[in-house]
Amino acid sequence: MSISPPEHGDDVDRIMEVMAGAFAPEYGEAWNRRQVSDSLLLGGTGYCLIGAEGSLDPVPEEPAAGFALTRSIFDEQELLLFAVLPRYRGRGLGAALLTEVIARARNQGIRRLFLEMRRNNPAGKLYTGFGFRTIGIRPGYYRMADGERLDALSQELHLSDN
Repeated sequence: MSISPPEHGDDVDRIMEVMAGAFAPEYGEAWNRRQVSDSLLLGGTGYCLIGAEGSLDPVPEEPAAGFALTRSIFDEQELLLFAVLPRYRGRGLGAALLTEVIARARNQGIRRLFLEMRRNNPAGKLYTGFGFRTIGIRPGYYRMADGERLDALSQELHLSDN
């Protein structure tokens, strides 16, 4: 899932395009370009893109419809960011992308996959469908633009169980 730093420049552009369209600004969840680029310089961090037609790691000429950014250490992995552009939702791309993330994690010997999301995130249904379960709550973790605070849900998937 990792691509060496010199090769990922164009893919960071594609990740940022998806992020700009997929993350609602009122939640403040989107990362900036530097955060994404810097994360990819760290060992154990990788990503996967999905094209509009469902191709994984699409060629540069094909626009990305979604992406996943992960970080691994030992036998655990965290799904840092996961997004599909709104115009491509409902086509199974999120499920295909998450399936690929899980398959790659298993191939790397990952035993547990973690993620954190805001309580009202519609992607929660996708994660639950894959077997993620809530293992913790961070009350008022996310601050919306209007000052409202939302809980963060920490979730876990045991890959040895699936």
